[in-house]
Amino acid sequence: MRARLRAIGLGLCLALGACAETLAPPSPSVLVTPNFSEGNFIAEDGTALSLRMWRPEGKVTAAILALHGFNDYSNAFAAAGKRWSEDGIAVYAYDQRGFGRSPVTGTWAGAPAMVRDVANASAIIRERHPGVPLYLLGESMGGAVVMAAVTGAAAAPLPDIDGIILVSPAVWGRETMTVFERAGLWLGDELFPGLTLSGNSLGIVASDNIDMLRGLGRDPLVIKGTRIDAIKGLVDLMDLALASAPLLTQKTLLLCGERDPIIPPESTHLMITRLNPASRSQRTIAWYKDGYHMLLRDLDAELVMRDVEAWIKDAAQPLPSGADRNGGAVLAISP
Repeated sequence: MRARLRAIGLGLCLALGACAETLAPPSPSVLVTPNFSEGNFIAEDGTALSLRMWRPEGKVTAAILALHGFNDYSNAFAAAGKRWSEDGIAVYAYDQRGFGRSPVTGTWAGAPAMVRDVANASAIIRERHPGVPLYLLGESMGGAVVMAAVTGAAAAPLPDIDGIILVSPAVWGRETMTVFERAGLWLGDELFPGLTLSGNSLGIVASDNIDMLRGLGRDPLVIKGTRIDAIKGLVDLMDLALASAPLLTQKTLLLCGERDPIIPPESTHLMITRLNPASRSQRTIAWYKDGYHMLLRDLDAELVMRDVEAWIKDAAQPLPSGADRNGGAVLAISP
């Protein structure tokens, strides 16, 4: 994302690409009952969002609704979903609007629609697994969606959940951007909203798992060129997420990588300093010294997956990796 914002300035100078704006289709006036059907999550406006499920063969002890990051899709949780399901945790993930196999791929649907999807999907999972703890997990952009969803920041119903897991949450709002980045984004959205940028030449690496990154590069469902108006929509969402930090009162597991090149550390630090002090006992902050942005797919992903499992089983106990001790030391905030 940092690469794409920097690329906006270059793109404006070069004036490359088509400039015709494409918007997400309007929601119909007649709503349907949200449901999971034939590999899809049918949202309340009838939109079919591709759904993946990893369910235990035996007793379900917990459930997770996982939300992927920007330009990614539900396959982001293939390894984690398989691992957690073997430990009794049912995992559900759908392609968020504008991503993966969803309609009008590449367009920005807006935070209210994305947050309503979270509330509706979590309600379906609640019905499927009554009496079982349900957690929202968001990676990067998905983390920002989760933060907006559970704090009511996007004027949508609050999801009925037992806790949240934020993996490298996207909280790089305008407040911590440079003047050049803010100006480039504004000009780009005003003048060339349909301009498509990749930022590949800027050399930002989101993980130390190079084989995995190469696989993403070959995956046709991973978006390679991003419209400026979609980037602007993401930044609006990150503003919303950063502003919602003081309102987070849910049981929370926050996972961050010290080597994350996508979300600037000052943005993550600012978000953490703004968390409600009264809820400190409800949250665990894990800081992985060798972690990158894609913690659940890094080379040390097994370590992170094990921490998530342990936290779900007993949030009061230290994490197996000890990353929660790093969180207190690095951020000077008790986890």
